[in-house]
Amino acid sequence: MTQTAPPVTPPEPGTPPADQPSDGRATRPPARRDAHLDNAKVLGVLLVVCGHVLVDLRDATGAHALYLFIYLFHMPLFIVLAGYFSRGFSLSGNKARKLITNVAVPYVIFEVAFALVRWQLGITDKPTFSLMDPYYVTWFLMALFVWRLSTPVWQQLRWPIAAAVAISVLSGIADLPTEMDLYRMLGLLPFFVLGLMLKPEHLELVKRPRARVIGGLVLLGGFVGANLVHRRMTTEWALWRIGFADLHVHDLVGTGMRLGMLLTGAVLVAAFLAVVPTRRMWFTRFGPATMYAYLLHGFGVKFAESRGWYEPDWLHTPAGVAVAMAACVAFGVLLMTAPVRRLTGWAIAPKIDWAFTRPGTYRSGEPPSERSGGPRDEAVREASEKASATISRSSEKASATISRSSEKASATISRSGERRGRAGESSATASRRST
Repeated sequence: MTQTAPPVTPPEPGTPPADQPSDGRATRPPARRDAHLDNAKVLGVLLVVCGHVLVDLRDATGAHALYLFIYLFHMPLFIVLAGYFSRGFSLSGNKARKLITNVAVPYVIFEVAFALVRWQLGITDKPTFSLMDPYYVTWFLMALFVWRLSTPVWQQLRWPIAAAVAISVLSGIADLPTEMDLYRMLGLLPFFVLGLMLKPEHLELVKRPRARVIGGLVLLGGFVGANLVHRRMTTEWALWRIGFADLHVHDLVGTGMRLGMLLTGAVLVAAFLAVVPTRRMWFTRFGPATMYAYLLHGFGVKFAESRGWYEPDWLHTPAGVAVAMAACVAFGVLLMTAPVRRLTGWAIAPKIDWAFTRPGTYRSGEPPSERSGGPRDEAVREASEKASATISRSSEKASATISRSSEKASATISRSGERRGRAGESSATASRRST
């Protein structure tokens, strides 16, 4: 059985390896990766690529139902895994730097890049972008930045999932601004919090043989259900990008649908994780590179749309959809290969050590109580905590040993006193008999 990822491993899909610290110093080798989670990330991101291509092929027989089925759980899956890998997040210097380099900076880079590409493809008259209005796939980076910052808050609540569900429902009722894609950010929040609350032993449950059978049946039932309702239900429910008023439903109906979508997504995510292979596969090695496929495939999709590649009639048939899905899988895998990572790593995993203070140095005027964050400080703090724990355990053992020794000494003294008493009584008896 493979090892599960340690709780302190924070990177979400697509981040660089953990043995590349921002200060450039060598560290201990990274922990062994969990093949099960890497497989889930790779298969999940391939579903994302296929889902975005299906948008333009939904008029084909069966394609609309397949589109709805994929959208019911593919982003919830990604978000649950992001939450799981965020369990050890804190605002300490090293982890805050990773949040900036792996999420915030790529968000800015790809917002600018998409603006330029849309302009060059003739989609817009001029390059326009707004950092507060994420475009296409970049909404996930903005949401992940906010979600991860909120991690310490959720870990302090007694019922974090219930609180997140309440926020999700209220966000659908509220009239939110369009900035920051707030409807998605708040609507999908429960999946991130669910990932935060998961433990390795929970994931072990879905690796059981019985769970795999049940998971397969649940996914099959989900696909059948999607075929039954896809003509009666707008797919906007699965996109999470507008409120109940824009969906033209009463708040009570919207609340019921939102709760149903949350429950459906959670069940399908668990079922998907149950059927994902737990052993190393040929694609497992792409697990650390899923963010490359997620961010880069958007350029290919927009290029194909601008060039009319989805217009041929043969593509809008079941056979054409199958060909398109196979091409999507091949394209997604290509984007995770080493040559592509070398070419685009500067944007997805940028090295910007020059933007941070040196480890062990701090901004002038910063109070000593706030001087923390460098890897050296974290190491010292961890060593101090371990030493304190060791001293505490040693003290407890010493106290227990002394207590046991005292009890033994007291018992020995007591028995000796009893023997002397019995000996005295025997002497007195003998004396009386002799007289």
